[in-house]
Amino acid sequence: MSPQGWLAGARPLPSPNQDERPDPQDISLLVIHNISLPPDRFGGPWIDALFTNSLDPGAHPYFETIHQLRVSAHLCIFRDGRVTQYVPFGRRAWHAGVSRFEGRERCNDFSIGIELEGCDSKPFTAKQYARLARVTRALLAAYPRLAPERIAGHSDIAPGRKTDPGPCFDWVRYRALLAGRVRA
Repeated sequence: MSPQGWLAGARPLPSPNQDERPDPQDISLLVIHNISLPPDRFGGPWIDALFTNSLDPGAHPYFETIHQLRVSAHLCIFRDGRVTQYVPFGRRAWHAGVSRFEGRERCNDFSIGIELEGCDSKPFTAKQYARLARVTRALLAAYPRLAPERIAGHSDIAPGRKTDPGPCFDWVRYRALLAGRVRA
């Protein structure tokens, strides 16, 4: 982890959809998401394009409905385990929207958002779980207010509004990898 908040080994692709955190020392929640563009399809430049405000609305009918969104995440872990970082960890990424964790609103203020290239209806890959566990261990070491019990799905902080990371995300497997009880 660099002092500027960039993850070693991640491809940096800065998103304009970020700003200052109210308290940069208060990074105390990790939020797991899923994303696929178009929905339920993997590959292509579309996630990068969405997070950099360059999504072509004419490239797919679904994109006409989302191209104007201004969203980002700190990281995306793709199906093959590659990682792209869009926002340094010390800055606020725009990933959680209207959200609440342990009675506290505006989760973007104090969280790190990690997208997994995936959807609610298909399993994630072994490479994604392995990389997510490694990244999570690095974040836990770098940010003392983070803890395994302060890891949530987007659906946990925005119930009724969001479903990700979805029913195909294996929380038991992820937590076992994180604790070192199993190998990827």
